[in-house]
Amino acid sequence: MIDTRILEITAELDGAENIVIVPHRGPDGDAIGSSLGLYHFLKDKGHQVQVIAPNDYPHFLKWLPGNDSVMIYEQEKAKADELISQADIIFTLDFNHLSRCGDMELPLTEVDAVFVMIDHHQEPADYAAYTYSDSEMSSTCEMVYNFINKLRANKNITPEIATCLYAGIMTDTGSFRFSSTSSDTHRAIADLIDKGAKNAEIHNNIFDTNSQDKMRLLGTALSNLKVNSEFRTAYITLSQEELDRHHFQKGDTEGFVNYGLSLEGIIFAVIFIEKENEDLVKISFRSKGDFDVNKFARAHFNGGGHINAAGGRSDLSLNDTVVKFNRLLPEYREKLSK
Repeated sequence: MIDTRILEITAELDGAENIVIVPHRGPDGDAIGSSLGLYHFLKDKGHQVQVIAPNDYPHFLKWLPGNDSVMIYEQEKAKADELISQADIIFTLDFNHLSRCGDMELPLTEVDAVFVMIDHHQEPADYAAYTYSDSEMSSTCEMVYNFINKLRANKNITPEIATCLYAGIMTDTGSFRFSSTSSDTHRAIADLIDKGAKNAEIHNNIFDTNSQDKMRLLGTALSNLKVNSEFRTAYITLSQEELDRHHFQKGDTEGFVNYGLSLEGIIFAVIFIEKENEDLVKISFRSKGDFDVNKFARAHFNGGGHINAAGGRSDLSLNDTVVKFNRLLPEYREKLSK
């Protein structure tokens, strides 16, 4: 749709004074990177732009250019609601259903603004006037890069924009190792480096600034690792007590689930994280090959995402959630044995 309606979007942008950009709740590198990359692009064009994140995000993303301008909805609801009500255009990035933005869902459904969705998850909702959806894309950041190119504005990509988009592509592709990393992805990355993204510095800022508490929490997670060889599955559990003992900070468990998937012979990996204050268990699913964790999460754990990476949640206790999960595996014996 972006290809066929790019002139309409250009006209909408030309007439827009106030623009709001919204990532999903619990924003990751792709969500924040795409939001800030687009923020810099639109701000440089003379628009009044505000990024409003539903809630806070990990400290290892807060060095990104423009971070200080991000408004956290949970901390400034009244001011954020006013900005949303005044918006001419609202970009929703890295999610495709308004329920993914938590408490922001209600004010977003009530506003009279033009919505533009840019997202790479499956089964998009139809709330946006303009939808750029492609589940085969590596990341929303790559899609924002393409969006800028379709606006014939590649020459306007600054080092700040390049840095934000590079960071999001890097994190959502697992440092370019996931199957979604295409030759086009690498060409985009090369262009972003040419335009000022310092790849080694970005990698260091995101992956090499771990606290001692985080590393000890990883040790606990790995000691809790369970392997079910029959179903080529590995899973990790982390209780609230274990999180508290290691002074858990938002983002500390990022990437933990991939350790299970790195085991030889394993094609399905999961991490279950107890969140007592939210009265739920947060779940991350990863897979290799054709095993569709998006369908698995949607069918059993109120979630979704991509074929090889998805999230979910459970209202059961941590122990009961794990029991439920293990009871489900025999249903997928044929798919997990491929």
